[in-house]
Amino acid sequence: MNYAQEKVKPYNQEGEKSAQVEQMFDSIAPTYDKLNHTLSLGIDKSWRKKAIKWLQPFKPMRIMDVATGTGDFAILSAQLLQPDHLIGTDISEGMMEVGKVKVEKVGLSGKVSFAREDCTSLSFDNNQFDAVTVAFGIRNFADLDKGLSEMCRVLTPGGHMVILELTTPEKFPMKQLFAIYSKLIIPTIGRIMSKDNVAYEYLPQSIQAFPQGEVMRKAILKAGFSKVDIKPLTFGICTMYTATK
Repeated sequence: MNYAQEKVKPYNQEGEKSAQVEQMFDSIAPTYDKLNHTLSLGIDKSWRKKAIKWLQPFKPMRIMDVATGTGDFAILSAQLLQPDHLIGTDISEGMMEVGKVKVEKVGLSGKVSFAREDCTSLSFDNNQFDAVTVAFGIRNFADLDKGLSEMCRVLTPGGHMVILELTTPEKFPMKQLFAIYSKLIIPTIGRIMSKDNVAYEYLPQSIQAFPQGEVMRKAILKAGFSKVDIKPLTFGICTMYTATK
């Protein structure tokens, strides 16, 4: 199935979305963390903790964090879940280089590693991981169905997936407030702090285009998962999707 978000590209040029996403994140990597926490008013940290708390009862020992970026979610997962090993995968070397420095600073170099991977064609064998996570990166997938299918493939039978993604609130007044915030404030602050005129215009466009709710549930089920649950967070600004293989 084709989804609108697959056609939304950072630079609106001809060519692969994945290549443009890689170029964009390499460009904004040095300022990404500061900008991300500023734009979310720090609420993103509580969302990450909720996702990790959902995984805690399952005690996953082998975890992959897809679209890991600078490793915030990977680091927090390693600290709170205490897995044997956690690998963060991403197409942006620039983002992961920032992540490696952060991992070393908190003394997790022996537990957390990074690898450049295309989420639609992972290099890992089947049934490798007890848990797969994606925090605020799935809307950048060039092919959502392939990405979900690959995450299902590398999970062990009975393994778990948790996705956090920014979503468009549906109820008044948050819907209207979020529309103003995403169209005016996010691009303006993004341009000032990252010096990238495109990246933070792409962000609200990609949120708006990304499939939400029942459409996303159907996509997850189609990929081979079961027990899909949808939990809106902070008035629907973020949504947590959980599923079992």
